[in-house]
Parts: sequence; structure tokens; C-alpha cells
Amino acid sequence: MNNVKTLKKFISVCFKISPSYIFLLLLQSLTETGQILINVILPKFLVDELVGGRDKDNLIRYGMLIVLSNVLFFFLNKLMKRILEVRNIYMKEKLNQAMADKIMKVEFACLEDPYYLDLKERAMFACRTMSALENLIRSITEVLKNTVTLLGLLAVMFTLSPLFVLLLVITIAIAVVMQNFFSKYQLKFYQDLIPINRRYGYYMELCFIDKLQKDIRIYDMNKMLTDRVMEFNGKIYDWSKTYQKKQGIFLGFTGIINDLQAAIAYGYVGIRVISDTLGGKIGIGSFTMYVSAAINFTTAATNLGKNIMTVIQMLGYLQPFMEFMSLPDEEKKEGSLPFEEKVEALRFENVSFHYPKSDNMVLRNISFEIKKGEKISIVGLNGAGKSTIVKLLCRLYKPTSGTIYVNGHDIYEYEFSSYMKGLAAVFQDYKLFAFSIFENVKGGEESEDGKKYRDKVSELLKQVGLKDKIAELPKGMDTLFGKVYDQEGIEMSGGQSQKVAIARALYKDASMIILDEPTSALDPLAEAEIYENFNQLVGDKTAIYISHRMSSSVFCDKVLVLDGGHVTDFDSHSKLMEKEESMYYKLFRSQAVNYQV
Repeated sequence: MNNVKTLKKFISVCFKISPSYIFLLLLQSLTETGQILINVILPKFLVDELVGGRDKDNLIRYGMLIVLSNVLFFFLNKLMKRILEVRNIYMKEKLNQAMADKIMKVEFACLEDPYYLDLKERAMFACRTMSALENLIRSITEVLKNTVTLLGLLAVMFTLSPLFVLLLVITIAIAVVMQNFFSKYQLKFYQDLIPINRRYGYYMELCFIDKLQKDIRIYDMNKMLTDRVMEFNGKIYDWSKTYQKKQGIFLGFTGIINDLQAAIAYGYVGIRVISDTLGGKIGIGSFTMYVSAAINFTTAATNLGKNIMTVIQMLGYLQPFMEFMSLPDEEKKEGSLPFEEKVEALRFENVSFHYPKSDNMVLRNISFEIKKGEKISIVGLNGAGKSTIVKLLCRLYKPTSGTIYVNGHDIYEYEFSSYMKGLAAVFQDYKLFAFSIFENVKGGEESEDGKKYRDKVSELLKQVGLKDKIAELPKGMDTLFGKVYDQEGIEMSGGQSQKVAIARALYKDASMIILDEPTSALDPLAEAEIYENFNQLVGDKTAIYISHRMSSSVFCDKVLVLDGGHVTDFDSHSKLMEKEESMYYKLFRSQAVNYQV
């Protein structure tokens, strides 16, 4: 995505967030330009009157006009500045919110693809570390202001001489070329510094993660972390020294150009005052006006060049941001048929799958059918494709070939959000958030009938075996999960957290529930207990249990056995145990000792 496309995308996003913002920027540019022009033009008439007629009434009139117009524009500028400061904060936060929304809405495949993960990191680096959004907004504002100012001052100076304007433009062009050169160097400098800065930030962040402190202290890793931080800190310092030297040279050259511009302004206009060789004499009042116009013109032109270079630079930083924002949303997947019924039947028909940018087939032409109310256990060795089945069923990925049917329809015929309401899952890497236990279970938006939902959550927490634990908490189920924001928050064990996650899945009241190895960190006996309890809570709903252990297989209606992406067996536990040469038999017998007390 080039800078032009990035800028168009940025303006489009800004206009979508706040249409009035663009008009506020233009209005601010006009008010600031207006104040500059009145301070360039009006003093001419006051000076001419002072050295000419010296009429008292005219002097008072011009003096009052200058003062009042400055007061008016000063008020307008301050008002616009205050409004835009607030609006800039709003825009920055909204753009960050748009980034967060995009991360939640983007296709799941992008969040497991290394290219898009790196793209996301570079986008976050631009927004958080480089403040690219804030700087771009500020620079665009300055570009508009300086452009309008230049147009007004050009109109004034052309009344003196096009040659005068040409001389100033030449010096400005030299300054802009130098600014362009330094900006490109600066952009490359920061881009090259990103990997070092990212590693520095990683090791710095490790020092502040509370959950790592036990390992850091037990294994005496504090010096190793400190040394690594200092190593990258030294590298950043060495890079910065080179940068500061080049920046000093650039600023020195810029100072020389500014002095040259002032010399041209005063020299040319001064000659016009004392001589008519360059096109006729001008008065002292005109001298003050043209010199003031020239100084303001060179300042505005130099600033415009800097602002344009900053815009280009920030657009370079923001290209990953805009590319990420251009990714398609999950909701835009095909399907318009509303899913308003319960899951009556699920069927995989000749489904094969490999992950994007990989040729390794994870699933190979698998077919099976699950009927309403059945409890199915999917087992197999690591990498057999168990969790991939869940990702396909949840439409996180699309089959490479074959079709998944729910109630006789391809799942991609259903409208996405309504289809997802029919499924609930507890994944292996499930997450609980720094909300209250009640909010973690209920999720979703606030509702008017709070008591009804609280009673339901309370009953579910009781059913999963957390009644006594919740009762001993001072704030009950309103206790915050974790101590990140509240000292009175609760840190739960793995089994307790898993029960909260199960209560969350049950609260959704979906007709199909999936457990995808959420208990892998528990011991076999605890896992077996949780699975059996969950099986009772599910009732007559369709349930899929995924595990590399066999604790869920005994009470399930059928067991789907995967080996190397193929379905090798699909039958009840008792019948599969009759096949003493099968992989399932060997797996179960090898683990059976873990379930004996």
C-alpha cells in the first residue's frame, strides 16, 4: 500500500469516525491564516499614516482595527485550538478503538498467520511507540494551515515582484530537498531500529510480568534479564549517537538557509525603498508589509515542507496499520440463511484441510456424522487434527475441499453471527478476563433484567461446583477475576478457572457444545471428574469432547479416532475395546493406569 492509498484510507477512516473533523481542520486553517494576513497588511496603513499625514483619527482607527481584529482572531484561534485538541484526542482514541475492533473482527486465519501477526505488531508499534496517528493528524492540520497561509502571502508578495517570490522559492526548495533527504534517513533509521527496540521492549516487559517473578527469582534470572536489557539499551544508544550527529548537521544547514531567506527579504525590499532600479520605490509602510510577508512566507513554506515530510514519514509508519485495517471482516463471509433452529445433525463429507501457506494436509478426506443429542469423543495423538475439526466447525477456517453440513445445509450458507449462536466451546487455551466472575460467565452486553441473569449465573456456578467458593468471597460472584486492578480480586486454581469457563459455555445455551482439551493442564483424575460432571450438565444437547487422553471416551456414545489426519475408527468405547490391535485400544490401555486409585 503506497502513501497515496494510505492517506486516502486514513482520511476515509477519519471521515467515517467524525465527518465534522475535516471541516474543523479547514476552519482552523482559515482563522490562523486570517490572523497572519491582518498582521501583514494592516500595519502598512498605520506606518504610512505615521510617516505621512499623521491624522489623529486615522491613527486611532487603524490602531483599533489592528487590536480588535487580533483580539477576534486570537479568540477564534484559541477556541478552534481547544475544540481540536479535544477532537484530536477523540480521533486518536477512536482510531485505536478501530484497530482493536478490527483485531476482533478480522478473519481468524490472519491471527495465526506469521505474516499478519507481524503486520499487527508493526501496526501497534506505529500507533503506540511512534504515536504515528497523533503525529499524522497534527501534521495534516499544519499542512492545511501553511498551505492556506502561503496562498494568501503569495497574493501579497506578487504585488511587489515575481522575481522577489522566485528568489524566496529557490531557497525554500533547497530547504525542502534537505528536509526530504533527512526524513528518508529518519524513516529508515526508525524502521531499522524497530527489531532492536522490539527486543528491548520484550525483555523490559518480562521484568514487569508478575507471573514470571517466581521463575525469575528461583532460577536467579534477574541478572541475565538485566544484562540483556542493558545490551539492547547500549545498541539503541549507539544508533542514536549517529542519528543525533546527522540531525545536528541538518539543523545547522537549515539555520543557514533561514538566515539567507531573511537577508534576501530585507535586502530586496530595502533596495526598493531607497532605489527605483528594481521596479520603482515603495514606502516605509509597504516595506514593513513586504518584509513581514516574506518572513512569514519563508516560515510557512519551511514548515509546510517539514509537515509534508512528516506526513510522508508517518504514512510510512502507518502503512502496516492501514493494510491491517483493510483486511476483510469475519462477518463478510458468505452466507445469508439465518440459523434459527437447534443442531439436529452434523456431517463432515470428504473434508480435507491444510493451513494457509502450508502444503501439509492436516485432515485427509474425512467423513463422519453426529446426530442430535449424541456425545462424541474425538481422540488421537498430538497433531492428528482434533482441534482443526473444531476450528472448521466454528468457521475459523474453511475446508480446503469437502463440505461440512449442519441440518442438511453447508455451514457457509448460514449467516455468520446467527450460526455462531448455535455453538459454544471451551478451548484448550480458554481465557478469563479481568472482569467480575459474573461478567466472565454472562459476557455480552448489559441487560435491563439484571436479577434474572444473575440468578441464572448463580445457578450455573452452583452446578459446576463453585457454590462454596463463591460463597466465601466478600463480593460473591461480583469479585473481580485476578488481582491486576483490584487487591480483593481472586486468583483461581486451574480446575476452578476451568469450571468458570464451562459455566460460560453453558450460559450461552447453545444446542452444540465443544470441549477442546481445556483440562490438559490438570491431572488425569481431575480431568475425568470434570468431563463426567460436564456430561451431566450438558443433558440432551449435542456435545463434542476433544482430548489426547481417554477420560471422556467411556461415557460418550461414540469415539472418533484420528490418526495422521484420517478417521481410523468411529464407534462406541466398548466396541473399540474389542479391537485389540487398534490404536484406540493401545492408547486406552496405556492410560488406564492413570485412572486407577
